[in-house]
Amino acid sequence: ETHNHPTAISPFPGAATGSGGEIRDEGATGRGSKPKAGLVGYSVSNLRIPDAEQPWEINYGKPGHIASALQIMLEAPLGACAFNNEFGRPGITGYFRTYEQEVDTPQGKQLRGYHKPIMIAGGLGNIRAADVHKHDIPAGAQLVVLGGPAMLIGLGGGAASSMASGQSAEHLDFASVQRGNPEIQRRCQEVIDRCWQLGDANPILSIHDVGAGGLSNALPELVHGSGRGARIELRMVQSDDPGLSPLEIWCNEAQERYVLAIAQQHIQVFTQLCERERCPYAVVGEATAEDEPQLIVGDGHFDNDPVSMPLDVLLGKPPKMLRDAHHVSMQRAELDTRHIDIREAAQRVLRLPAVASKKFLITIGDRSVTGLVARDQMVGPWQVPVADVGVTLAGYDTYCGEAMAMGERSPIAVLNAAASARMAVGEALTNIAAAPIQALGDVKLSANWMAAAGFPGEDAGLFDAVKAVGMELCPALGIAIPVGKDSMSMKTVWSQDGKNNVMTAPLSLVVSAFAPVSDVRKTRTPQLRTDCGDTDLILIDLGKGQNRMGGSALAQVYGATGQHAPDVDHPPALKAFFEVIQQLHQRNVLLAYHDRSDGGLLACVCEMAFAGHTGVTVALDNLGDDAVAALFNEELGALLQVQRRDSNEVIKLLHDAGLGKHSFVLGTLASNDRIAFTRGQHEIFADSRTNLQRAWAETSWRLQALRDHPGCAQQEYDALLDAHDPGLSAQLTFDPNENIAAPYIAKGVRSRIAVLREQGVNGHVEMAAAFDRAGFTAVDVHMSDILRGDVSLRDFKGVVACGGFSYGDVLGAGTGWARSILFNARARDEFQAFFARHDSFGLGVCNGCQMMSSLRELVPGAEHWPHFARNASDQFEARVAMVEINASPSIFFAGMAGARLPIAIAHGEGRAEFSAGQLRQQDLVVMRFVDNYGKATELYPANPNGSPLGITGLTTPDGRFTIMMPHPERVYRTVQNSWHPDGWAEDAPWLRMFRNARAYVG
Repeated sequence: ETHNHPTAISPFPGAATGSGGEIRDEGATGRGSKPKAGLVGYSVSNLRIPDAEQPWEINYGKPGHIASALQIMLEAPLGACAFNNEFGRPGITGYFRTYEQEVDTPQGKQLRGYHKPIMIAGGLGNIRAADVHKHDIPAGAQLVVLGGPAMLIGLGGGAASSMASGQSAEHLDFASVQRGNPEIQRRCQEVIDRCWQLGDANPILSIHDVGAGGLSNALPELVHGSGRGARIELRMVQSDDPGLSPLEIWCNEAQERYVLAIAQQHIQVFTQLCERERCPYAVVGEATAEDEPQLIVGDGHFDNDPVSMPLDVLLGKPPKMLRDAHHVSMQRAELDTRHIDIREAAQRVLRLPAVASKKFLITIGDRSVTGLVARDQMVGPWQVPVADVGVTLAGYDTYCGEAMAMGERSPIAVLNAAASARMAVGEALTNIAAAPIQALGDVKLSANWMAAAGFPGEDAGLFDAVKAVGMELCPALGIAIPVGKDSMSMKTVWSQDGKNNVMTAPLSLVVSAFAPVSDVRKTRTPQLRTDCGDTDLILIDLGKGQNRMGGSALAQVYGATGQHAPDVDHPPALKAFFEVIQQLHQRNVLLAYHDRSDGGLLACVCEMAFAGHTGVTVALDNLGDDAVAALFNEELGALLQVQRRDSNEVIKLLHDAGLGKHSFVLGTLASNDRIAFTRGQHEIFADSRTNLQRAWAETSWRLQALRDHPGCAQQEYDALLDAHDPGLSAQLTFDPNENIAAPYIAKGVRSRIAVLREQGVNGHVEMAAAFDRAGFTAVDVHMSDILRGDVSLRDFKGVVACGGFSYGDVLGAGTGWARSILFNARARDEFQAFFARHDSFGLGVCNGCQMMSSLRELVPGAEHWPHFARNASDQFEARVAMVEINASPSIFFAGMAGARLPIAIAHGEGRAEFSAGQLRQQDLVVMRFVDNYGKATELYPANPNGSPLGITGLTTPDGRFTIMMPHPERVYRTVQNSWHPDGWAEDAPWLRMFRNARAYVG
């Protein structure tokens, strides 16, 4: 389920960032689930971006002022991504919509758009079949609140989001603001994981997340499904505010909390797990058995029962709401394209935020955590953010997985609400079609509805849209919509400088599509392939030549709406399209795939050319008489690249599916690095790929320059000027398919390695999987195990400190973790003895690298290790970077010297600070960032953190202990890499360093 968090804008940036990538299905929540991948989406009013070179200031919290769209888009994504990064869930797909326009209505001109933003954060998870259904709760079962503690935040958030548009008050809006705590969320998730991993011994009978209404809703719903009552002691609820009233404790919507029913005989096991993970919990009551289940909430402080009532009164069926809705019809002028200059239109459309590069939103979010991401937004050797679909793996030893994609066409709703909803579903399907899916019926949708209830025509439009999607289109396609979300208050009313302002959002449906994938390797991207001989570009036009322009990006940049909007006129054609694309996947015919959506064919072609770093020539002769409409209409469709020898086969398949009449071979690649559109052998528009890509990237650059370090933003933008940039590459000095650990594994003995974590660490599972693949027995060791004396490091050959956010990095990256060792006698002795042994070895990655470097006084030969500071960009960086492996004594990199490889990085504080003397110890530098030409660099983003000389990994003189900022454990399988050469087999080169460790142990 995706969670929609539209809230009235408070004076504080990022106040409505939601709860990151967590997923819970309130209808059939299993006893424990593990979300793996996330998506985020934003809709805001048009961004007015000042010149990045001019001084600029954001003013927060001024009385009588409301946050601007620019403030929101600079700050809110940071909050959302920071939560997801710290929680440890990858954000691998999303959408970004801007819209603000004065439109004609029967009441005169009215402002439509998004001053009240939509932010969606959600994800996809797997759950064991045995845990799908809630168990019956017996009388006497213990009722537990996990997470928290209670604070006066979010009191009435659910009520505020359900208020009629524009009827809220400032103090109520402020009271509804919720604040997230990802570290608590992480600890809760670890407890839940430990529980379901016990299999049949899982102590959780039933689980329910705490959302709208707080405990007053969650606890009654938890027991009601089993026909039980509940007796609760209010003062057992953990609270960080001693002044909370009974109502505030019972009803506040503090986040990162769950309520659980635990069998009485298993409560001790459960509490031990909570204490190991340092996760707050409270046993607040028990389930009761009565003929008429009662809810009794006692308050020991006042010695009374503030709640005592039958549960049926609380949770019985409410009366149905009756709404009187009326359509509002309005004739609008068609978009006049006769006097539009294509060159100017291209520049405007490519800069529109909904069309332009979203890199400024993407690189701040970790996309490799879990090591289960097969396809993220970044595509190809040049890492261009144009992917249609996000794809995750189901495990570390399979090619099966899951795909997710989004669809949204909200501006169309100003013209035709039903068409907007159908197009949202259609776009979600044309996006997810890039992944190999066995059948259309396997796709499941989540529908997030947002509307300004009560605004003239909007209620009727919502009815039309729900009917069109839920009762007509999806049944015709054989697709289910099992979950969804809604907000009915999408109008913002405020006073500023004595003027009353009203902004009403159009009806907004955001559709998220999910489906199982049989082989994630068959997923296709928009990257045009230049290494496959002669190829053709084939357009499948599901609009069947209508080229309707209403609600398009072109209309928006010219201040118009148009009259006729794109629509899904013939559902069987969409179904046939999906089936044909899947046939092409199975036949391995597709080289590249990209759907046509915002910006039309011009944007589609450009994005494919950007990803492939190539020129393209496209002929428009078969696409109607209006060249502007042919280039910029946003009817459903897709552009395919196939080898020329396969074109006839593809056209025949399309013809057999009834799509041949509107499928055309449009063009092919060009060697001159120009993107050209022709009609009748004449160029009607052409420009260099570099110029067009710079226009497409400009909006992202300007936003990045305002938010991050402007010098770094400029370096990244200027890198686009290099038309000959070779992109990512791989230069190997060893055979990645050689398993040098095989002779040692054959002995049948698997050496034990401690996979060490502290609260907030989130990269331990993929690290354990990497060492397991190399022949180790990976053992989960929490710092609490060592501090209590339950585990000793003398029982392990190796220790690996994993990545994440120990203590939320509030004490500095990795420093808090290190101090928990240095300032604790038992832990200090354990680590000092381990480091002093002659047969031990250790690895620190990312947060673990920072931690081990802070332990340099305990590590023999680590005196030269650096301190790690904030990235030069002043931002969390999640990218694929090129590194060169230097000759060094490190046991992990034996035989790998001279190799240059792409690797995942994800950190906010990775800039190494050295003294001049330390820098001279080059033989102990194991790894450096290099640019795409293979040269060590300090330039951004090839060097994403600004470390001197590109240094990002070091070792000790004896090579037993190594630290590094990049994440090899997330890319040790070829399929985990965002980009890789075609020749790589199952094992990626990074597996070699883990096998080296196994060979060292012997």
